[in-house]
Amino acid sequence: MALQLDMFAPSPAEPDANVVRLRSEMKRRDGRPLSDEDMVRHLEESGNYRILRRLIPRPVAVFPRAEFPRNGVIVDTETTGLNHRNDEIIEIGAIAFTFDEAGIVGDVTGVYGGLQQPTASIPSEITRLTGITDEMVAGQVIDTTQLRALVEPADLVIAHNAAFDRPFCEAFSPVFAGKPWACSVSEIDWASRGFEGTKLGYLIGQAGYFHDGHRAVDDCFALLEVLAQGEAEARQARFAELYEASQRSRARIFAEHSPFDMKDHLKARGYRWSDGSDGRPKSWWIELAEDAVDEELGYLRSEIYRWDEADPPIKRLTAFDRFKA
Repeated sequence: MALQLDMFAPSPAEPDANVVRLRSEMKRRDGRPLSDEDMVRHLEESGNYRILRRLIPRPVAVFPRAEFPRNGVIVDTETTGLNHRNDEIIEIGAIAFTFDEAGIVGDVTGVYGGLQQPTASIPSEITRLTGITDEMVAGQVIDTTQLRALVEPADLVIAHNAAFDRPFCEAFSPVFAGKPWACSVSEIDWASRGFEGTKLGYLIGQAGYFHDGHRAVDDCFALLEVLAQGEAEARQARFAELYEASQRSRARIFAEHSPFDMKDHLKARGYRWSDGSDGRPKSWWIELAEDAVDEELGYLRSEIYRWDEADPPIKRLTAFDRFKA
């Protein structure tokens, strides 16, 4: 009968009974039992198994290497809800690291994680998702001094869904305002790299790891590891793609006053609706690369407005204002 292995044993110090039995049954040629890594290698080389390794956070460097002169910060938040105007941050994690002009990750230079008691009780669905309870945050306050020490030197702030995290962070502390931001969900072509989704759990799993998800610092370390993979070949470097994307400007086109019966056409093309409550024009809108603006204007004039002189509003965006509320 085939032996089933639990590769998610709770602790290396207390190995699963099946793993113990496998170790005793499988020995080296010299008679010594196989180590954990020997077993993993044996199973992977069989072609019948894919092994996930527990993600070990990178250590903080005492003396960061000089060849990585730029500073980045990965930020993750856990909140009481989805609306940055009404909901609050209950946990924030930040990892500072260095990188070079080619987008190669250097050293971790600082880590901060902190909880904060909100003004109201944490919703039960948030506790189920994050594991954070009212008891855990009671009396807790995020240390903005420590957070500022990591964020202020940053040349780039990265979040996995920056459109969510940036508004919460800027509402929480002015240290985040005026910083360039990058989004590791939308600014990396994960599909072309063979990934089946953009959720962090999918990415870390396909990268060969597992971790304790939905806790801020753990998610930051997981994202850093996924971004740093593939740097042996420049064309595969994921952080390099993200960094390059953050340097390019984009444009947001608002199809203001477009005919109502064209809404399905706009939606099918990727336009989203803004009701005007967030300060944007009340219209369908799309965000795209700067070099795609002329083509999109041509589409709007010929297929939507059917008027060559149509001049819909355009807002140019850089990393300094992208993903703002």
